[in-house]
Amino acid sequence: MSSREIAKVVIAGLEDKKAEDIKIIDISNVSVIADYFIIASGQNKNQVQAMADIVEEKLLEVDVRPKQIEGYQTANWILMDFHDVIVHIFNEEDRLFYNLEKIWLDGKVIDVDEL
Repeated sequence: MSSREIAKVVIAGLEDKKAEDIKIIDISNVSVIADYFIIASGQNKNQVQAMADIVEEKLLEVDVRPKQIEGYQTANWILMDFHDVIVHIFNEEDRLFYNLEKIWLDGKVIDVDEL
């Protein structure tokens, strides 16, 4: 499965759980760590965890397993590494604090519809 197809599955899961402010950043030309960063926010711990759960569930259905998942218990920032697609699910406050969109300005922001 291509990284673009994985990203589509991730977006579908996030949208199912009403993720807010979903951003897709193509970092393939600026970093070797992944092709895409997907960043989304949730209102509270339960929603953030539910978003992570559905992303993992939908990817397991297409036989894509995470390399690593961090931050699930606290749910301030859950990082899900699916090799070429890295998913960042934040609560609103931590997303503003870490501001990954600013850090990765060299990447290309892709509209959800472009995937």
